[in-house]
Order: sequence, then structure tokens, then C-alpha cells
Amino acid sequence: MNVHSTQAAYSIAPAKTAQVAVAYGDGIGPEIMSAALRCLHAAGAEMDLQEVVLGEKVYEAGHTSGIMPESWNVLRSAGVLFKGPITTPQGGGYKSLNVTIRKSLGLFANIRPCAALTPFIASNHPGMDVVIFRENEEDLYAGIEHRQTDEVFQCLKLVSVPGTERIIRHAFEYARSNGRKKVSCFSKDNIMKLTDGLFHRMFDKISAEYPEIAADHWIIDIGAAKLASNPEMFDVIVTTNLYGDIISDIAAEISGSVGIAPSANIGESFAMFEAIHGSAPAIAGQGIANPSGLILAGAQMLIHVGQQSAASRLQNAWLRTIESGIHTPDIYSPDQSRAKVGTEEFADAIIDNMDQLPKLLRPVSVQSRQTPLKVSTPVRPVPAHRRLVGVDLFVRDTVIDPNDLAVRLIAATQQCTGKLTMITNRGVKVWPAGLPETFKTDHWRCRYEHDEGQMTQKDVADLIMALSNREIEVIKTENLYTFDGIPGYSLGQGQ
Repeated sequence: MNVHSTQAAYSIAPAKTAQVAVAYGDGIGPEIMSAALRCLHAAGAEMDLQEVVLGEKVYEAGHTSGIMPESWNVLRSAGVLFKGPITTPQGGGYKSLNVTIRKSLGLFANIRPCAALTPFIASNHPGMDVVIFRENEEDLYAGIEHRQTDEVFQCLKLVSVPGTERIIRHAFEYARSNGRKKVSCFSKDNIMKLTDGLFHRMFDKISAEYPEIAADHWIIDIGAAKLASNPEMFDVIVTTNLYGDIISDIAAEISGSVGIAPSANIGESFAMFEAIHGSAPAIAGQGIANPSGLILAGAQMLIHVGQQSAASRLQNAWLRTIESGIHTPDIYSPDQSRAKVGTEEFADAIIDNMDQLPKLLRPVSVQSRQTPLKVSTPVRPVPAHRRLVGVDLFVRDTVIDPNDLAVRLIAATQQCTGKLTMITNRGVKVWPAGLPETFKTDHWRCRYEHDEGQMTQKDVADLIMALSNREIEVIKTENLYTFDGIPGYSLGQGQ
């Protein structure tokens, strides 16, 4: 059984005492954090802990971010956060604290190892050992959303060149450092040819720099299906934010349980370690929650701060406890388990097994590195020659007839620079030559382009003003640029 994926490849020079900010979290958070800290201390972790209050209590005090302003100084001073699960209030007005911390402190890489522990924890995939690298700052998790009309809401997907390069290169560096044989890229570039297309192209470019590591690309839907049915075919997976969030939970569940999966969030100057599961308020206070995910995240944290020996002791004691059949209710099985225990009893068993090695599962040995794996700074591209060639004007109109809308648009802008070339509705071309069966809303993309391939900002402003004078409401604009002659915008579906 190979369990080395529970390790993290982010070690710095060994320090006698690590400065660690600790947030106990919400729901089951205080229970599992208490158990995890007891295990870390028993393993010999040297930590100077600074408690910081995050999440539900802060939300209730009127801070919609979930964090007090002064708490940022605590986090930045420590450089490391060991965090219990946080409850984000549902509904408008609240932002996910996890996303806020990741983005504010530059935690671009989310690393989630998922390894099977068969037969001690049930899994149909005993050979599974996958590490998922999820880009942590961009994509739809930018959280930029708008309600634009009565019928249409928008969420912007942002993917950058430096952000893409950094996460992909880090995945390959991890694979090289940890003896991994293959890195797989998941994207949806057959549909999102610019954003996901960038991710795929960058993957191909960077993979060529690591010829000793196999590389392949999967469209996210079939890739996720293969991951669920045959995870043994994957080693390291790198993908964008939303896809990574989804497939890492899938991978954790099919490896045995989401409740035992750890997560590392890595940046240039800060790191956060947490379990991947939520705060589980339904079982809070019952003393039955599984602290394994947080304990293993603690092991990742110890490696990060250079305390490899304590990390090895902790992980081996945990493995010995798992194979001895002492299990919390979520992983208890009459066929494999010897005792069903609560949170604190499980921690007690790990502490009792400290300095013991697993007998059947592969022991963990974390070696100190002479040269720590560092976060590389992406090389920013040379700015391209950019030319404004048109504009997409998004219009709210309740008359569901694109031909009528086109007549009014052309009449309103006949004195302007730029020609109406296309109207889409939810991305589908409906003018010219649209199909009557296409369902339409009150949200229209109206594309204006210049015959000679050159427009100015004043031309765009003139178009908007001309439509406004005819009481046609422009709710959003997107300029159309070429970059070194290559269009930086997509065609309409059906165009």
C-alpha cells in the first residue's frame, strides 16, 4: 500500500518552534481541532500557537467577511494557519472566508492527496493514490457575479497566464520531487476555448520541460468519469479551481471517505492547512466526528515548517490506528473494525500508537530536503500588440424577437462607427439567420465590428450613447481585441 501522497512537498529550513495561527472553526471544528492538536503535540511538534477567531462568531458580529480586520496581522505574522472547518452563512451579503483567505494571502495552490487504505477503510480501488493540484485563486471562484436583467444572472470566469503557469509548474515540480510518474491536466477547452484553452496550452508548454514525467490531457467530464471508475490510471492531476474542487471531493470519497482527506493551501509567503470537509453542524457537540482529515493536514503542516520527524511519527501512528480497527462511526465497518470510538477516543488511540509503525500499510518516512521546493515566480509574457476591432454590447430587451431588435439597433447606430454583425442570446446566435426554436431571454449580446478592423474608445462610447438615445438599455460591454492579430474573443454558438 502506497501512502506517500499524504505528505506535502513544501518544506522550509527546520525550525525549533513554528509560529502557527490556529482557528478552531465552527460546528465540529473545536472538537476535531482539540483532538488534532493533542496528536500533534504527542508526535513532538514544536509550535507556538496563536489562536484567531474566524467564521460564524465573526459573521454574527456583523463582519460579512468572516474575519476581524486585526486578525489579518495575526495570520501574516505567523505565516501558517491551521484551520478548522468554517460555516459560511447562506444567502446574499456573505463571502466565503476560505476563498477570501486563499486569495488575499496568495494561496494559489490547493493540494489534496487521496490514497486508499484498503481493506481497513472500504474502497473499490485499493491501488488508488492520487494527488490533485487545484488552482486556488481564479476561475469562477473570483466570485464576480451580477444580476443583469430580470431573467439573467452572470458569473465571470477569470483565468490568467501567470496564474495558470504557476499552478501547472508547481504540479510538475511536486511530481519530480516526490517520484511521481505522470501529471494529468483536466479542462473543458472544447467549449471554453479561451480560458480553458489557455490552461491546456500552458500545460502542454510546461510539460515539455519535464520529459521524464508522462503528461496527458482529459476533457473534464470524461476525466472525472475515469477518475471515479478507474482512479489507478491517475497519479497527479492539475486543473482549474471549480473542477478541482469537485474532483477532489470525488477522489476523496472513492478512496474511502471525505472525512479523512487533508488539504494544503500554499503561497509564496503563507500557507493554510485544513481538512476538506465542512463544519457538519448536524453532529456538532456529539463527540463522534472524525478528526483524521485535520490530523493529516497537521502532518502536512509539520512537513512545511521543517518538522519531518514529527510528521512521520504522526502519520505512522494514525496508520497503525486505522489498521488496528479503531474507527470513528463514519468509517466503522463490522467486517473490518474492532471498536467504534468517538473523537477523543480516536485521538487517544493515535497517541497510544505513537512510535509504532503500521504492520500492513506502508510506513511513512519523510526525509529532510537539502534544497526545499520553492514557489516559482511566473514569467510574465511580453505584451502583445493589441487592437480594438469591435465591441459586444449586452442589451436588456423584453421583446423576444431578435429580428425586431436588429432593426432597432441598426437604425439607432447607422451614423456610428461599427456594424452590427451578430446577436446572441445566452451565447447562441439568433441573428442573422437564427432558428425560431431557440429559447430566448431578455438578455442579448449585440456584436459591433469595424470593417477595417480598427475602432476607438470614442467609437464604443458613441454606440452606447446612440442606443441610449433610442431608449435601448445597455447593461454591459466587452471590448473585442486582437492580440498580435489573433482574436481574443469567442464566436457565437452557431456562428
